[in-house]
Amino acid sequence: MAVKIKTKYGIVDISSDVISSVVGSATTDNYGVVGMASKKQLRDNMNSILRNDNYSKGVVVKQEKNGIAIEVNIIVSYGTKISEVCRNVQSKVKYNLETMLGITANAVNVVVQGVQVLND
Repeated sequence: MAVKIKTKYGIVDISSDVISSVVGSATTDNYGVVGMASKKQLRDNMNSILRNDNYSKGVVVKQEKNGIAIEVNIIVSYGTKISEVCRNVQSKVKYNLETMLGITANAVNVVVQGVQVLND
């Protein structure tokens, strides 16, 4: 699926994989986020943290009338305040989508798939 943006020069199609890459990199840059998780762990047979090339499996992109809705699946670090981590992810994802791609995110929903204890 591609997101279509109308400009005065024509229509721009942005692949959902590109959006997923921008969202994934913005998400994993936040303190307290261990990594991305698969949105369907049983089907994808992934019980581990997604790497850069698999961000599309942890992000759901839905096109709406005036923008897009994003769902991000993450794993957080034990001992961090989950609500604050999610709020930071939401704001950074919205900012990166607007500055890098010119897309307005109407909603950024964060789903915490798990908590991981990090070894020192």
